[in-house]
Amino acid sequence: MYTPKHFQLSDHQEAINFMQKYSFATIVTNIDGVPEATHLPFIVERRDDKLVLISHFAKANPQSVAVFNETSLVIFTEPHAYISPSNYEKETNVPTWNYLAVHAYGKATLVDDKAEVAKLLEKMIGFYEASYLKQWAQLPDDYKFKMMNGITAFEIMVDDLQGKKKLSQNRSDVERENIIKTFSGSADKNEVEIAEYMAKLNKSINS
Repeated sequence: MYTPKHFQLSDHQEAINFMQKYSFATIVTNIDGVPEATHLPFIVERRDDKLVLISHFAKANPQSVAVFNETSLVIFTEPHAYISPSNYEKETNVPTWNYLAVHAYGKATLVDDKAEVAKLLEKMIGFYEASYLKQWAQLPDDYKFKMMNGITAFEIMVDDLQGKKKLSQNRSDVERENIIKTFSGSADKNEVEIAEYMAKLNKSINS
């Protein structure tokens, strides 16, 4: 990912927190030289000093086979906002876009043992809707096994993590404050979140 130095998200834990918050991500693999992408929910967890991504494909998805052939890219991104030049001090400026993104690279391994697949699904349910665990536990075993037979579960051990937070770090304090003020009262959730990230960044810059 192209990332100028002043936009680097270099704090490893901050990147992980971002991935866990915006965990519905895009996984990209190559199939016969053509990039293929699927949008999946992920569990992001640390195991000792390793970062692991957990998810599953529908078995009918061609990526459920291709994902094991070579390195995959998983893209985590969410809040983003158009930045109008009206926020800047000089007229000789152009629009841009503020956003955050994390790219995780790694090779997938198959989770094939049915007991392990069941644990993986319970972990995912616990993360996304813990209250559903009781209902899941009461479902007939043959129904759950049928569901599990229709998916391909996998884990990715991340070996390269790249983060970017483009939050007007290259602009003046006044211009950043203008953007924060504009976005803080917005009805657009993305703009509000960008304002919150920018305010937090401003605090760290000025502390």
